Amino acid sequence: MQYPEPVAKLIDSYMHLPGIGKKTATRLAFYTIDMNKDDVLNFAEALTDTKEKLKFCSICGNITENDPCDICADPNRDQSKILVVEQPKDVATMERMKDYKGLYHVLHGVLSPMEGKGPDDINISSLIQRLQKNEAIQEVIVATNATPEGDATAMYLARLLKPAGIKVTRLARGLSVGSDIEYADEMTLFKAVEGRTEM
Repeated sequence: MQYPEPVAKLIDSYMHLPGIGKKTATRLAFYTIDMNKDDVLNFAEALTDTKEKLKFCSICGNITENDPCDICADPNRDQSKILVVEQPKDVATMERMKDYKGLYHVLHGVLSPMEGKGPDDINISSLIQRLQKNEAIQEVIVATNATPEGDATAMYLARLLKPAGIKVTRLARGLSVGSDIEYADEMTLFKAVEGRTEM
C-alpha cells in the first residue's frame, strides 16, 4: 500500500534507528499519528534539544550540557584512575553502580578492521593527551565490552600505555563474553571493577 508522503517519510525516519525494521517503523509511525498534538510537539522538542543542547566533553568525550562535564569538573572524584568505555551510555551505566569514584574516558567506538575502524577513528589521541598532561593518573581501567573488537581495543590500549609506566587493568570477567556493559546489573559491574586484572 502506498502511504501519504508524510507517513512514508516518518516510517523511513524510524527505519534509520538501529534494530527497527519496516514493520516496527510502520507501527511506530501510526502510533505517532494517534498521539495528541502536545505529546508529538514535546517528542519533537526532545529530539531537537538533544541535538542542539548536548555536546561532547572536551576532556573525557562524554555527552554533556556543560563543558567540561560534571564528572570531569568534580574535584572530589579520584583523579588517579580513568575508566575507559566504548560509549557515553556506558558512563551512565557505571555511575548507577555508585561505587566507582574515578574519572572516565569515552572512546566512541572500538577498533574494528572489518568495518575499517582504526585508532584514528576512535577517541584514543585525547586519552594519550590527558595522560601526558596529568601525572596524577596512575591507572587506566579498560572497560570495553567482552567482544572480539572490545578485546582488541583493550589489548591495543595496553600495548600503547604500558611503556609509559601507567598501570593498565581490564574489568574482570564477571561480564560474560559477548555482553554489553549497558545491560549488566550493578552487582556484576561492581564485581567486575573490583576483580579487574592488570594487562
